[in-house]
Amino acid sequence: MSGPDVVARLRAAGCVWAEDEAALLEAAAAGPEELEALVARRVAGEPLETVLGWVEFLGRRLVVAPGVFVPRRRTELLARLTRMLVAAPRTVAPPVVVEMCCGVAPVAAALADLPVELHVADLSEVALDCARLNAPTSAAHLGDLYAALPTALRGRVDVLVANAPYVPTDRIADMPPEARDHEPRAALDGGADGVDLHRRLAAGAADWLAPGGVLLVETSPSQAALTTAAMQAGGLEADVELDDDIGGCVAVGILSRRGPVGEQA
Repeated sequence: MSGPDVVARLRAAGCVWAEDEAALLEAAAAGPEELEALVARRVAGEPLETVLGWVEFLGRRLVVAPGVFVPRRRTELLARLTRMLVAAPRTVAPPVVVEMCCGVAPVAAALADLPVELHVADLSEVALDCARLNAPTSAAHLGDLYAALPTALRGRVDVLVANAPYVPTDRIADMPPEARDHEPRAALDGGADGVDLHRRLAAGAADWLAPGGVLLVETSPSQAALTTAAMQAGGLEADVELDDDIGGCVAVGILSRRGPVGEQA
């Protein structure tokens, strides 16, 4: 199968960037038979990233696999904010960071070069297998939100970060087929208004955060007021950070105003 044939098949399947995708698939294939298998998967609607086995995120290639949520570029804001909070010089133990609903752990992977105590948690064992590869220094925990965490973390977490699902249930049918048909519904469905998981995260955060700890939750501009209201109901002071260039929106909840995480005594 020649390069033009690959491009034509991808374009016929509705791939907007058919030439670019063809080049990536050809580079990933060891031979014609493997190329045919990869192209067939992509033409059938599987996300390009899981066909390739990786997604680029903040300049890194993260491992992804069929059946996991593929990190979007907008989540780079969540990772950058987390790095900013934990990168400040400290005179005490390294900060404790928990990536909840971690999926393949894009945020934890972005902290790999920092002296941080990392934990990742998710309901999906498939996602955690990827997370262990992307963030090998982190401790992985399987379970539903805070039930997944060891009790020793209670009251010790400096930054609790989550890209929890926030698509309203009745909007999932409108999502692109790559997401709707190939990513787990549990990683997409945020309930009737999209913020059910945000409310659960906010309601329990104060029990797990250290004094001055921060809860970071990815949301959307249209849902940010609901997410920050949940944080305020959970006893946190809340604000919103935006990055219009990548469509990033993160709700920021602080347990107290004792200063940035890096300055905690």
